Amino acid sequence: MLKKRDLHESHVLFDLMTHPDVFPFVRHKADTYDEFLFMTKQTIEAEERGELISRTILDEWGNPIGTINLFDIEDGAGFLGTWLGKPYHGKGYNNPAKDAFFDELFYQLGIETVFMRIRKVNIRSLKAAEKLPYAIKANETRPLVYSQLNADAEIYDLYEISKDQYTLHVKRNGSMHEEPSHLLEA
Repeated sequence: MLKKRDLHESHVLFDLMTHPDVFPFVRHKADTYDEFLFMTKQTIEAEERGELISRTILDEWGNPIGTINLFDIEDGAGFLGTWLGKPYHGKGYNNPAKDAFFDELFYQLGIETVFMRIRKVNIRSLKAAEKLPYAIKANETRPLVYSQLNADAEIYDLYEISKDQYTLHVKRNGSMHEEPSHLLEA
């Protein structure tokens, strides 16, 4: 479901990213394929330096369908950035990708807290965040982070996922890696 980023998937991801329903919500935008290729190379190098963590989200046949990233890593915390290509919206890929990513972050890479900053106008992402039983709206519980995100205007809602909250959820509900059966049909 996830793999480390590489340059070979750039054409497919660029085509998916530039869809008008996706592009406005992508953190690192590229207007041309060459720019996207350069940014992907920079992303791979930044991960090697420990500045971020980036994975390609794959469908059940191994095709790239989006990316999931942890940006601005500092003191065991970072900001989540995820996007899926338009053809994959509403198909059940978001939560399994997040679960696989959180497992890696929390249990292999030593991350303790994942923040999600979501534009208040991005209704699709806000609804997805509200569905995550381990995500807590943190506008009031993390006022310093919230005010830094919204220094110029109130643009973002802030959500927090702690390793402890995620672990409690996994222990209560078992493994999160089972894919829904409709995703496995050919």
